Amino acid sequence: MAFTFFFRDLQTLQTIIDHMLPLFRSRRYINIWSAGSAMGQEPYTIALLLRENMGQMIFRNVKIFASDLDPSDTFGKIIKEGSYPKNELQRMPKDIFEKYFLPDENKPGNYRVSDEIKKRVEFQKHNLLMFEPFRDNFSLIVCKNVLLHFTEEDRSKVIRMFHSSLGDGGFFLTEHTQKMPEDVEHLFEQIVPNAHVYRKISVKE
Repeated sequence: MAFTFFFRDLQTLQTIIDHMLPLFRSRRYINIWSAGSAMGQEPYTIALLLRENMGQMIFRNVKIFASDLDPSDTFGKIIKEGSYPKNELQRMPKDIFEKYFLPDENKPGNYRVSDEIKKRVEFQKHNLLMFEPFRDNFSLIVCKNVLLHFTEEDRSKVIRMFHSSLGDGGFFLTEHTQKMPEDVEHLFEQIVPNAHVYRKISVKE
């Protein structure tokens, strides 16, 4: 399970979106994988940022797959409902909160994300250490605060899995404290010097 909160590491997320959108606006499908999604704060943040940076019609092409082990079988339910306590939503810009969240009538003190945003996020129970993706051809994979818990060997195996499941020119974003293992460096090019934002390089191994 990843520790995260709404609009965490906003500058890096905005960087990846700025680089990704010009390349993928014309795609019929824009599939994104948020690995280690916990209760959905990160995938919903990505969805909100994308909606703010693209038109309504293009946003309909977006599908964000939020995955985690979900040992308590609660993450999927929370993400599907899209309802969160107000104090968990305080970090996001006020205009975005007011535009996309409404009071949850069934849970006093909670706010529910709009259906437009909620429809773009889907939970998938998944174990990264199986080293098998649940689908492929992703435009973007985001994985933070997860790889640091793995051995160096397993970390490399997971990153290779991410590489194989990205579409041509797809992007990979990881925690700023995580250095790319040397044995997989050749699989990606770092696109900005101040963040671990990478673009897939197609190679034959």
